[in-house]
Amino acid sequence: MLITPHFTLEELITSQVAAREGLDNQPTPAAMGNLRLLCQALEQVRALFGRPIIINSGYRSAAVNARVGGSATSQHLRGLAADFTVVGVSCRDVVKAVSESDLAFDQLILEYDRWVHLSVVPTGARRQVLTLRAGTGYLPGLQ
Repeated sequence: MLITPHFTLEELITSQVAAREGLDNQPTPAAMGNLRLLCQALEQVRALFGRPIIINSGYRSAAVNARVGGSATSQHLRGLAADFTVVGVSCRDVVKAVSESDLAFDQLILEYDRWVHLSVVPTGARRQVLTLRAGTGYLPGLQ
């Protein structure tokens, strides 16, 4: 099922952990609405680079989130966050370009230089940019 022209429900809910352990990862009706908002932001990221986006993690049920060690307050639980890469673009360059664009986001995190975490909210986005590194945790801005 297409959520937006380039993003499907399947890619936003696919979880190797859920599949391997038989965990339900179907979004609630509220999370479905949030996934639409998230995918609209991801469409803007895709347009910014003119390249496909690979989703590593989107919506997570409480069981999946707990199993992967996600935060109890993770926006993934609400369908408001995705971890992704842009084909052929470094994650650092993605964070830099998105943070300098007019795209509305709540959090934009360069995680371990391996993927980008993007979260959105319906209103009052913070536009918080962070870098997550092993050993140092979250650092402000793009480090």
